[in-house]
Amino acid sequence: MIAARLTTTPDFPKPGILFRDLTALMADGPALRQVTDALLSRMPADIDAVVGVEARGFLFAAAAAHSRGIGVYPIRKAGKLPGPLLSETYSLEYGTATIQLQPDSLAPGSRVYVLDDLLATGGTLAAAVRLLERAGYVVVGLGVAIELEGLGGRDVLEGYPVHALIELPG
Repeated sequence: MIAARLTTTPDFPKPGILFRDLTALMADGPALRQVTDALLSRMPADIDAVVGVEARGFLFAAAAAHSRGIGVYPIRKAGKLPGPLLSETYSLEYGTATIQLQPDSLAPGSRVYVLDDLLATGGTLAAAVRLLERAGYVVVGLGVAIELEGLGGRDVLEGYPVHALIELPG
């Protein structure tokens, strides 16, 4: 189902990168519901919030949090949030990036589950885990719609349960 609604754009955003785009899936209500339900089925019941990683992770996280009746907590790109912030800079396949969160939005010790659209090298999700743990939260697992095989993402997240709905060649 995911593969049928997925498009791949070569050399985006940089040469040598195959960009996996879920826009068509997100625009299809029944498909989005099916993917969200599949992600929800892998989430532990005893979590306090769902974390969405900018930007496509927000979509899955908001839908999942709404279904569970719990909060959604965004991890944003640098410069998108006001107030006291924690930041984490990391490497990705095509450069570096910085993500941020507002550490006072959840109570220390909150149990969180992280959702994103895709796991490739693991850089973004590993940075999100570090950031959440620095803020005093407990990361109980991570879920993605797509995992790209052979890029080492799961290895970078060793010690954390990672749930991928489908695996594709990297």
